[in-house]
Amino acid sequence: MPSTLLSRRDLDFLLHDWLQVCQLVERPRYAEHSRETFDDALDLAERVATEQFAPHNRAADLAEPTFDGQRVRLIPQVRAALDSFAETGLLTAGLDASVGGLQLPHAVAAACFTWFQAANVATSAYPFLTLGNANLLLAHGSAEQVDTYVRPMLEGRFFGTMCLSEPHAGSSLADITTRAEPQADGTYRLFGTKMWISGGDHELAENIVHLVLARIPGAPLGVKGISLFIVPKVLVGADGSLGDRNDVVLAGLNHKMGFRGTTNTLLSFGDGGHTPDGRAGAVGHLVGAPHQGLAQMFHMMNEARIGVGAGATALGYTGYLKSLAYARERPQGRPVGAKDPAAGQVPIIDHPDVRRMLLAQKSYVEGALALVLYCARLLDEQRTAPADADRERAHLLLDVLTPITKSWPSQWCLAANDLAIQVLGGAGYTRDHDVEQHYRDNRLNPIHEGTHGIQALDLLGRKMTMQGGAGLALLTRTIGDTIERARQAGGDEAGLADLLAGAVDRVTAVTGRLWADGDPVLALANASAYLEAVGHVVIAWMWLEQVLALPPEGTGDTFHAGKRQAARYFFTVELPRTGPQFDLLHSRDRTTLDMRTDWF
Repeated sequence: MPSTLLSRRDLDFLLHDWLQVCQLVERPRYAEHSRETFDDALDLAERVATEQFAPHNRAADLAEPTFDGQRVRLIPQVRAALDSFAETGLLTAGLDASVGGLQLPHAVAAACFTWFQAANVATSAYPFLTLGNANLLLAHGSAEQVDTYVRPMLEGRFFGTMCLSEPHAGSSLADITTRAEPQADGTYRLFGTKMWISGGDHELAENIVHLVLARIPGAPLGVKGISLFIVPKVLVGADGSLGDRNDVVLAGLNHKMGFRGTTNTLLSFGDGGHTPDGRAGAVGHLVGAPHQGLAQMFHMMNEARIGVGAGATALGYTGYLKSLAYARERPQGRPVGAKDPAAGQVPIIDHPDVRRMLLAQKSYVEGALALVLYCARLLDEQRTAPADADRERAHLLLDVLTPITKSWPSQWCLAANDLAIQVLGGAGYTRDHDVEQHYRDNRLNPIHEGTHGIQALDLLGRKMTMQGGAGLALLTRTIGDTIERARQAGGDEAGLADLLAGAVDRVTAVTGRLWADGDPVLALANASAYLEAVGHVVIAWMWLEQVLALPPEGTGDTFHAGKRQAARYFFTVELPRTGPQFDLLHSRDRTTLDMRTDWF
């Protein structure tokens, strides 16, 4: 029976037929690999996700973590699943062999992890955060910090977090007040409070490695004065042995509508007593140079943003597959025009409106998965392309696509979850079926790692204008290359290419129009509409890319026919949504901007 977590056929199509990941084995980094090792990794991921993560997804949602004032308690299946995950070695799938990694292409590693996000997004959040933490320290930490903290994380003995937000500051990191006071021994003592810290406390591992943004006394105001510190829950000796508890105190658990199996915490640093030496403050270790913390943290944040998009995609995808299975099995009603009440009922998939909802879901989730894996493939190019120019191109294109890859799946795969509930009808709102939980879990992703509004400001205010518009030029040129290939292919592909070309022209024109007089206030007041419209254009591009990887129409099987029809749906129903949005953007509408606060 096919999995209702993800479609392995789709993953194989995207990785092999489209992205041609096996070509990467010609590069030194991946020379030890083959199609067989890639498939083995995907098989392992599917098996462990299905057997260890999926079975307790509902149980962890119903039995949230609790805190009795001394310790956090979770259902035991979470620890068992994470131990199984650590044994697979998949946490280090894309990392260097020098730190125990498998050196799989990032595209394959990302596809593997998507299985776990689809099976149980809450439990998978712990290794997700840990890997991001480890990658940051591998990029910016000292050799000693890597040996002390990263290696135990990659072995599954330590877990990691990112500690940015504070109760009074939220996403406005320029306003954080956590301070780090230098000590004579080269360490720092941290004092402050961090809010919304996922995985911030638990007993799933020997230790928790917090990466904490804080200010050193005398630091410049704003984001230029932020530094980054390693603050472990348990102090670690020079020989790697665990010592006493650090002055990091769990002040309480937050209770969210989704991701209920992931502890979400309010942490106090330096406010819960004293460390064993009798001095106040949580012991921390500076990462890199002072005042570089935000730039360093963006290494983890950008990775996490794409990961959030992947998680949103996974939740949308599994909801789609479960609603599809239900629609095939649930008999209800008769075809329009059927007059005989004695005739048997038909499966609801036979009703056109149900097929509409399923086709919409398919177009969203398969388009989003293509974008997520495309970005992963760009990371492989950035890391291993032989020519400097190709590596730089991949880096710039990934920069431009990151806010879209975070936000588009978070909006439209959530819409897929909404449709999945609707397909199930009244049953969809009950806890007897998974789709209501998938919706609640996915509703967090439009906020995780920066809201839609923050991503919109990043896309329009930074990514499309940086380097004199080089990011916008590269994006449109790359899409233009796809359009040209589709026109040369002729047939249906050429028609889709013409539709996409018109939308791309509007992206360029509207971007110039919004910045025509250099007024950032007016331009950025329209940023969210811009993000949504450009996101739809990018997903249409992903669909055209997939169509070009299909065999000629009429020569494939039902999988290929379904792909082609989903592409037609997106171009026919979804891409036209951008027309009125581009019209609004071109008008440089001031309605929102001119709304006075006292008129509400």
